[in-house]
Amino acid sequence: MRRAVCPGSFDPVTNGHLDIIGRASRLYDEVVVAVLMNASKQGLFPVEERIELLREVTSSYGNVVVDSFRGLLVDYCRAKDIPVVVKGLRAVSDFDYELQMAQMNHELAGVETLFMPTNPVHSFLSSSLVKDVARWGGDVSEHVPDAVRKRLVEQFGQSG
Repeated sequence: MRRAVCPGSFDPVTNGHLDIIGRASRLYDEVVVAVLMNASKQGLFPVEERIELLREVTSSYGNVVVDSFRGLLVDYCRAKDIPVVVKGLRAVSDFDYELQMAQMNHELAGVETLFMPTNPVHSFLSSSLVKDVARWGGDVSEHVPDAVRKRLVEQFGQSG
């Protein structure tokens, strides 16, 4: 079985994330969406809620599972027998950082990285930008799944 992992904080999951997850799901028998649990960073949504939202918005993919991890991604990959990391790239600046991570992951554990260029429709999109727009009452409905939009509205008390 060909398996891959799509790691991230997903705080919150965006349509850009879903584009990469969906495309990866057509290439691999199983795609694990792994939410990083980082105790030193306070997210907008608790990890459990991010996992719940991801499960909801990826439920149409029969081969996507959602999990969480802490520590090194390569340790998670080794423990779960996942040989490939799938990462979306929005811009050259993403590549500079992600290439270093890919090379380190390969050096540490032989884990390969597949880079996917983000659909140009989503190339400017980030979770941070979505949160900022939603925080100030802007409409993010074109950039996140409806379930996420509703949670952002609840979180920030806007009518968006």
